[in-house]
Amino acid sequence: MTDTKNSSGVDGGDAVVSALNAVGADYIFCSSGSEWAPVWESLARRHRDGEPAPEYLDLTHETVAVGMATGYGLVTRRPQGVLLHAAPGLLQGSMAVHGALLAGVPMVVTSSESTTYGDAPGHDPGGQWYRNLSIVGGPHQIAQPFTKWSNEAASVHTLPTMITRAAELAWRAPAGPAYLNIPLEILLEEWDGREAKPIVPPGSTHSSPEEVDPVAQMIREAKNPVIVTETAGREAGGFEALVAFAEAWNIPVVEPDSAVCGNFPRTHPLHAGSDIGPWMDEADLILLVNCRAPFYPPSRRPSKAQIVVIDEVPQRPHVVYQVLFADRYLEGNVANTLRQLAKRAKDLDVAAVTARRAAQEERHADEQAAIAAAEAKAAQAEGIDPVLVAATLRKLLDGQDAIVVDETITHSRVVKRHALTSDPDSYFYVQGGLGQGMAVALGVKLAAGDRPVVLTIGDGAFTYNPVIQSYDAANAYGLPVLIVVFNNRVYKSMNLNHRRFYPDGAAAGTGEWLGTDLHRLPRLAQFAEPFGMHTETVDAPDALAPALERALKAVAEGTTAVVDVLVTR
Repeated sequence: MTDTKNSSGVDGGDAVVSALNAVGADYIFCSSGSEWAPVWESLARRHRDGEPAPEYLDLTHETVAVGMATGYGLVTRRPQGVLLHAAPGLLQGSMAVHGALLAGVPMVVTSSESTTYGDAPGHDPGGQWYRNLSIVGGPHQIAQPFTKWSNEAASVHTLPTMITRAAELAWRAPAGPAYLNIPLEILLEEWDGREAKPIVPPGSTHSSPEEVDPVAQMIREAKNPVIVTETAGREAGGFEALVAFAEAWNIPVVEPDSAVCGNFPRTHPLHAGSDIGPWMDEADLILLVNCRAPFYPPSRRPSKAQIVVIDEVPQRPHVVYQVLFADRYLEGNVANTLRQLAKRAKDLDVAAVTARRAAQEERHADEQAAIAAAEAKAAQAEGIDPVLVAATLRKLLDGQDAIVVDETITHSRVVKRHALTSDPDSYFYVQGGLGQGMAVALGVKLAAGDRPVVLTIGDGAFTYNPVIQSYDAANAYGLPVLIVVFNNRVYKSMNLNHRRFYPDGAAAGTGEWLGTDLHRLPRLAQFAEPFGMHTETVDAPDALAPALERALKAVAEGTTAVVDVLVTR
């Protein structure tokens, strides 16, 4: 086999860039692999000649590449391009790709393989593919379980259209990552330069009046309805539409602990907290609005409530076991459906509305009093209670249009309850396995511009993250974020489960709690010091607010800040 050089014409690398450009990708998030030289050459040529191309981000870990694409997509809701290296890079990034699937974020993820192993004329792909990088069935077989669609580009002539198809599939409900295997030989093959057709946003589906009218009548007849939502805020306009719908009918809104984004203002009088339990026997109508798994255990059926599911794709294909107990489905676009139902809020039973409004006002007042009491108790406690951290952040961020990205576990309820986010796209919970929070926060910042971005993260989750690579990306691309570590020096969720399963076991008697101790770790803020970032470690309540103020000032001035808060629980 002879290794021939490319002519001055274009090849598969330019086909990739052209297609991603047509797709409308603002960025190519790349964790470098040896197969991407054709793409790099295309970008270099386009930069030299002043031709359009997505902005290229050179990232040093697969989780950072996919996680940043996820964070960016959470805010923009548009597909971006992600380049990983062969099957190993895909496997390294697979947790983050799966997280994007769970979060409903569209993206086109690609990696490569060799199909000739040096036995064909033309470019020599290199012996590493034959020895180490190839995988039986191809990487698209690996990606299939954790992506929405997975396929291989078999020809340079169909490559641009395959990327277009992947982007269009990724963008449509349920949005999620699509994967395309692009063999190195295809990338190096001469391409005829046909431009890919730009794609347009998906059309919206609508529930018909014949479907919506009966549901409106069910709401009209209900004495004690409730809305339960996990991800209404992920839909474009969903947050605002849910507020209008709830206000029009005077229906309380529950965001269960499984909610993964801001769906409804937590300061709103109709916000009914996070516990669906009280409604299981009291509600006569439960409206599940983008709610994947409202009941746990799944067999826990409400005693008397009819259930209406409002969701464009209620039966999530990636959820292994899903029980909704639906009596009726409205499967059009969620925001459109909620707007239609809000317009039908007429001829209401005044007595019933007055009674449930009064009941909700009492619940809301009780919740506000409980939040205030918890914060007052935390302020008087010895050491730093997690409630104090979340409450202090809320006060300091007030009026700044901030975004909170959360990767805590045992403190996630505290963050949601006391940060009290109240605007669209102001809160996101990191999906999938731990270790993606930093990258997701950086991607959110990339999309959010001047809006402050705060990552709240546990010390256990912090150690799962590619910390060094995330700090490198923050500095390289000017993405200052505030990282607040809730550091209790333990894998608390593991410890809680051990105690729950074996309350009188050997560990309870001897104190030998394995798999949980993090006291041996060094001060976590110190990892940021070589990058010139603002770092603080806080262990006293009086020092907390000043430290966070200094950190926010540093972020506003363009420097990532890390505040390691030693909490008491």
